[in-house]
Amino acid sequence: MAVSLSNIPFISLVFFLILLPHPSNSRNLRLHDSPKFFADNIGIIRPLEKICHVNKIYQLGDSISDTGNFIRENSPHSGFLISRFPYGETLGAPTGRCSNGLLMIDYFALASGLPYLDPSEKEDGKFATGVNFAVAGSTALSNEALKAMNITNPSTNSSLNVQVEWMTSHFNSVCHTKEACHKMLKKSLFLVGEIGGNDFNYAFAGGKTIDGLMNLVPDVVRSIRAAVIRAINFGATRIIVPGNFPIGCIPVYLSNFHTNDTAAYDENHCVRGLNDFAQFYNKALQESIVKLKKLYPHIAIVYGDYYNAYLSLLSNARKLGFDVNSLQKACCGVGEPYNFNAGKICGTPEAKVCPNPDKYLSWDGIHSTQQAYKYMAGYLLHSIIPQLHCHGA
Repeated sequence: MAVSLSNIPFISLVFFLILLPHPSNSRNLRLHDSPKFFADNIGIIRPLEKICHVNKIYQLGDSISDTGNFIRENSPHSGFLISRFPYGETLGAPTGRCSNGLLMIDYFALASGLPYLDPSEKEDGKFATGVNFAVAGSTALSNEALKAMNITNPSTNSSLNVQVEWMTSHFNSVCHTKEACHKMLKKSLFLVGEIGGNDFNYAFAGGKTIDGLMNLVPDVVRSIRAAVIRAINFGATRIIVPGNFPIGCIPVYLSNFHTNDTAAYDENHCVRGLNDFAQFYNKALQESIVKLKKLYPHIAIVYGDYYNAYLSLLSNARKLGFDVNSLQKACCGVGEPYNFNAGKICGTPEAKVCPNPDKYLSWDGIHSTQQAYKYMAGYLLHSIIPQLHCHGA
């Protein structure tokens, strides 16, 4: 299937959620509680704290999990849209998160009873309970490797290998021996990704076909695998490796691949070819995880199923309070039929913000809303916790 993608904004897919209270009289967690219950009560039941005793979180990734590194790499006054309103409007201020509010990683912190992770580039960051190394726009492959394939990353030089080096420097500064690091990280949680989505975004933007992207998949998976091994060598014992979303359901892709051919769409009105590619990549990533688990049988290496987490929002939209007529429209944007225009994206004067982002899955046509992330985090925690080798899980 020869498909090219042009004129898309160079930030990968991201999603957010809502801040919940932390009352002391929290109820006991039952793993048979629904994913919706998990999402609505993450800050109350704190499952990663109470079942897994997680005391630190480390995140590698892109804009799905960046809590402020990208805007610190660049001048805050450089004009990047994510550094000003309406980004961060639910939080009361833009933070460098690519949404109206919190990210899934923020919910994972809530679930652990920990503060939100400070970005590693924050000068006065507090890193006793973890570090967020993710950078919006980053790739699994280095910029040099991409350039050799005629793919350009116009956003950042902080690819996955650079983030791993930041992580290495951090651990070298806080635990000076291998034994000390292993002891410090015994109850930690690592998230390696989502990363790789931008490798494919930039390849599309450079005119690559889906067949061409398939040739890129093994290299992306190998890079992620190498990062997982580096984390294990430092002492990581619980690692989540997320896959990609059903990108054919995202407004930016729906807009760029819009066609009158009804056969190109599935039952959710998502682009079949794009979702088929996402599944192809996710399968390759899962196969790599299976091999890693055989190499490291005492390490919990868990696939994060972002693909089905997102589909669960579509299939349960009404129950979760989303507007079923706006599931593939951006809350912040302009243009029909998806309220997305690559030349007038969220943050530009022409773009308008919907009255209630909680009714929408997509925030800006590329990244999702806080509410979407809340429910995806609940879905993921519900499926991941039993696989993390936690006492009582």
